[in-house]
Amino acid sequence: MFRTHDMAHLFIFGLGYSAKRIARLAKAAGWQISATGSDGNLDFANRDSVNAALRKATHVLSSVPPDRECGADPVLDTYGARLEAEWLGYLSSTGVYGDTQGAWVDESAPTGSGRRTARATCDGAWLALGARVFRLPGIYGPGRSAFDRISAGKAHRIDLPDQVFSRVHVSDIASGVLAALGGDAPPGAYNISDDLPSSQNSVIEEACRMLNIPPPPLQSMEEAGLSPMARGFYAENRRVANGKAKRVLGWTPAYPTYREGLRAVRE
Repeated sequence: MFRTHDMAHLFIFGLGYSAKRIARLAKAAGWQISATGSDGNLDFANRDSVNAALRKATHVLSSVPPDRECGADPVLDTYGARLEAEWLGYLSSTGVYGDTQGAWVDESAPTGSGRRTARATCDGAWLALGARVFRLPGIYGPGRSAFDRISAGKAHRIDLPDQVFSRVHVSDIASGVLAALGGDAPPGAYNISDDLPSSQNSVIEEACRMLNIPPPPLQSMEEAGLSPMARGFYAENRRVANGKAKRVLGWTPAYPTYREGLRAVRE
């Protein structure tokens, strides 16, 4: 059970796919929740209401990505001077580690060498503020999984035999963040990922097996007609270690591999 304290108030910037799951779990654990975003109760642009909510917040979590045009962090640029809560958190990306040619990376690895340079800069800025920075790999779960790509006709098997990725079920993100919220975890970076880095092909093949349909043909990236964003995804190859999160947060993924995660999505 996650520990809370009297009048624990979590403010979330950006109530997106992962943050919604975090908010739901936190509310069930007794936290008061305020949030910006289309499904939140506050307008990010309304500084008076946001500042008033921040004054009440004991804990602040941002899931807002860098600005696509300038790379700056919208939360830090707009409200950085108001972030006086006892606990700060930020949802980052394992993309900050760049390409390791399949090697394992933990939180001691250098950042900023990959395609996510803006994200690495924002990651570092939150760390400098004393935040708990949660570095996330490929996120999947209900409504965002291999099953959805298959249904939409967008599932591919790419002929890159040595390519591996790490991934994480959205519920495991929520439980990892809640472990940090309710515990005594010190500031710093935490990789929240599953235990089995594997190829995207393996995930698609497992999903097709569960659906009892043949997998899509093996193709080159050119034959698959991938978007520049998707091609960038395949340009990096790494295995993400989650030992620090397990050891320091006392967290264990409920879905240690994509197999358990896909079964949960299907249920």
